[in-house]
Amino acid sequence: MKNIALISLGCHKNLVDSENVLGYLSCVGYHVVNNLDDADIIIVNTCGFIEAAKRESIDTLFECLSYKGKKVVAIGCLVQRYLKDLEKEIPEIKDYIPINDYHKFNERFYEVDPNEVLKEEVDITKYRTLTNEVTSFLRLGEGCDNRCAFCAIPLIRGPFKSRSLSEIREEAQLLADKGVKEVVVLEQDTCSYGKDLKGESVNLVDVLKVLGDFPQFKMVRLLYLYPDEITDELIDYIATHPQVVPYFDIPIQHSEDHILKAMHRRGDKQFLINLFAKIKEKVPHAILRTTLMVGFYNETEEDVLHLIDFVKEINFDHVGVFKYSYEEGTPAYKFGDPISEEEKERRYDMVMRECAKMSKENNKKYVGETLMGLIVAIDGNKYLLRSKLNAIDDLDGQIIVTGNGSKHQLGDYISVKVTESTTYDLFATEI
Repeated sequence: MKNIALISLGCHKNLVDSENVLGYLSCVGYHVVNNLDDADIIIVNTCGFIEAAKRESIDTLFECLSYKGKKVVAIGCLVQRYLKDLEKEIPEIKDYIPINDYHKFNERFYEVDPNEVLKEEVDITKYRTLTNEVTSFLRLGEGCDNRCAFCAIPLIRGPFKSRSLSEIREEAQLLADKGVKEVVVLEQDTCSYGKDLKGESVNLVDVLKVLGDFPQFKMVRLLYLYPDEITDELIDYIATHPQVVPYFDIPIQHSEDHILKAMHRRGDKQFLINLFAKIKEKVPHAILRTTLMVGFYNETEEDVLHLIDFVKEINFDHVGVFKYSYEEGTPAYKFGDPISEEEKERRYDMVMRECAKMSKENNKKYVGETLMGLIVAIDGNKYLLRSKLNAIDDLDGQIIVTGNGSKHQLGDYISVKVTESTTYDLFATEI
């Protein structure tokens, strides 16, 4: 049977799709390899969200085509968004499989590599090859019903469709059986879960209750919570169930009312202030993370200064900052892109400098504190730890631990004492 390699670009949701594809192809006999030189077929799971991601995807496709004698297959968001253009501009790609064809992935892949094992109808979401043995993502559905003016996701992945609670339980069992210790629950709008399920009255708290049936999961983390959909029930559940880390990832994009309105975001500045105050009151040790965007078409210098003041007032633990990407097909496209890339970069630097100062001060308060967490990497007597403070991506910094001589494996749950802090990272010793 042939060797197959897969390059996964873009977000965590795309990664789950990649793991489904690898799981299915492994099950039907393909051998997964990490070295492109050893592959007969190279699959690139592309991202088409913003301009930088699109360029990376295109560059990766051309790089893979440079490996002579390999069949290159493109799947994912870029393919879904620009299928006809790609087929015309890069005909050397053996096949393009858009997201809408994932339900018949076996048929489409048969066109790449005719093989009897590919003829049976299959749901690739029932398969999974995990790329991380400690932490895994649990997707709640597909698509998004929010129509933020800057965002292309609804154009690419369509309206939100929730998975059934029984499907989620089935996948949770699969993850538990594979030894996963941390489950990260996500979707483009995680709080929307269940709203579209007719005859089934369920929500995000019901998902957390299902995961609570699996004591193997030492930590459950939520990502991408839309502000005005965060219920008191959800906050109270997180406050009273230690398995769910008190980590509130709430992308707000901006603080100023006229920009939020232009972005088609629900809720205004005062609503956000009240929401974060409520979370802090009910969950005193809550970790607050957000995402901000600078350079939207109607943003002014004064707006950026107000945004900085807002960030300081809320005192976020982690902040991701992005520059507005002018995307065709989005509601904001008709307004043009009047702010230059140089000015966007300047505003980005302004916000990032203040966020770095805030992060440095916040990290100091953990010195001397005891944390519990999972070992996610080992280098001799040094470990990387993931605790309630930091998610799996690079945004939150790292916790670097010096061991006490005990032998550990990946996924061990240990206690550490923080001894030193920097702008983004913490250093600790095992207790």
